[in-house]
Amino acid sequence: MTDPDELKIVRRSFTKQILASVGVEDHHIENAFAEVPREDFLGPGPWPMRRFGVGYVDTPNADPVYLYTDDLVGISPERHINNGEPSLHAHLLWCAHPVAGEHIVHVGAGVGYYTAIMAHLAGPSGHVTGIELETDLAARAKSNLSAYPNVKVIEGDGTKVEFEPADIIYVNAGATRPADIWLDRLKDGGRLVLPMTTDDGYSSQSRRSRPRGAVFVITREGENFAARWVSGVAIYPCAGLRDEKSEDALAKAFASGGWDRVTRLHRSDNIADDRCWLKGAGWALAYD
Repeated sequence: MTDPDELKIVRRSFTKQILASVGVEDHHIENAFAEVPREDFLGPGPWPMRRFGVGYVDTPNADPVYLYTDDLVGISPERHINNGEPSLHAHLLWCAHPVAGEHIVHVGAGVGYYTAIMAHLAGPSGHVTGIELETDLAARAKSNLSAYPNVKVIEGDGTKVEFEPADIIYVNAGATRPADIWLDRLKDGGRLVLPMTTDDGYSSQSRRSRPRGAVFVITREGENFAARWVSGVAIYPCAGLRDEKSEDALAKAFASGGWDRVTRLHRSDNIADDRCWLKGAGWALAYD
């Protein structure tokens, strides 16, 4: 077992590596990742690590040093639910620009690891609301986060659960459309981190493949909403926000390209088709 002081050095090195891999230089995000022990949230080891093309491979033993790589860790492998890729979350949190004192809502909190990182970013003057649909994971998150006074965990459907107006809504699951409550409860100047995925998941861009998952940051500007693409993504589906019609429309939008030119989210579908990347009932992601 790695010595606790040595593990702090490993954690700091890990943090620097993952931030560098996504071009993020932010001491607040660095400190949050470096100060939250991943092993405190994932249960006793050995841990199942997700290896693409192979499946889950257990760490050699329960030494937490094995958790400080940029890999998915299975928290419920039989359901394909993982503690997500650290570099992706570091990048998306940086895109959300969290500020001390803000209210962050974490939809799809899992077992609470990234919720704890958000709690560090919000600071003592801010607070975090974690929402988790799965009963067993919500119970684990509540236990894991019991030492964080600025965190509240709610078991329920993050597309329907009521919460106070938020500065950041960080969605940790793939939707095919935005939830009304997320847009309604976003404060002026607030940011919604919204992964949108088709049923095919995600494959890297190349001549023969195209992204089937994308993350947009939606920023409220009074009654209007700016939007920008920030990342491709592969992520567990959001159970409350998927339906065949919107998934089919999203797949067609990815096939046509142009997700990186999106600049607006409209809460109306009365937008000319040639200005829209994707349109649904009562909303559209559009270009200027």
